[in-house]
Amino acid sequence: MSSAEIKVRVWDVSTRLFHWLMFILLGGLWLTAEQGEMQWHQVLAYCLLILISFRLLWGFVGSDTAKFKAFVVPPSQALNYLTTTPKPQSIGHNPLGGYMVLLMLTVLLTQLVTGLFSTDEIFTEGPLFYLVDESVALGLTWLHKTNFNVLLGCVAVHILAVLFHWFKGENLIKPMFTGDKVLSVEHAPVSTPKMKSGVIALIIVAAFALPVWLYLLKPVLDYI
Repeated sequence: MSSAEIKVRVWDVSTRLFHWLMFILLGGLWLTAEQGEMQWHQVLAYCLLILISFRLLWGFVGSDTAKFKAFVVPPSQALNYLTTTPKPQSIGHNPLGGYMVLLMLTVLLTQLVTGLFSTDEIFTEGPLFYLVDESVALGLTWLHKTNFNVLLGCVAVHILAVLFHWFKGENLIKPMFTGDKVLSVEHAPVSTPKMKSGVIALIIVAAFALPVWLYLLKPVLDYI
């Protein structure tokens, strides 16, 4: 790091853990679905439900860079960023990255909700399957399977974007491990982004985990 650069804490521990745990769970969900291990598929899905619920709330009460208002910008601003060369450095998510976050969360929520009503027509049914007609359940099952392909596409685009920035000289992976980002002095923030305590994050996770454990996770684990 040169004298013209400064190290800034941009990602809190909670956001970083969310990112990597989500990556691991998505891999596990894909693997269990491919191998037909549907009970374990459900277990991983309910764990992901806890994570996504946490991230949605963290987007309003979390650290400065994790809040939606920090990276969700008007479409015109995102288009301007896309056409600007060279790209300005961003503290957290850049404008395009912000829209990718929203897209990923929307696709993940669609996947989780449809899974609650889905059926494999053999042994496994979602916990809310009984609330809808069979035709509706089959439609949601189709959407669940189709949406997973959309999710894989989003993951691929995300990886390609990270590689693109890598080749352009901006390492987006390291800050998601260390929490720190090296910025040029001219792009350094006037004030350092405020990071929320991990204790607050744990309380939020626990609040979501308790009902998920009682009503979704425990019944499946007891059956297994």
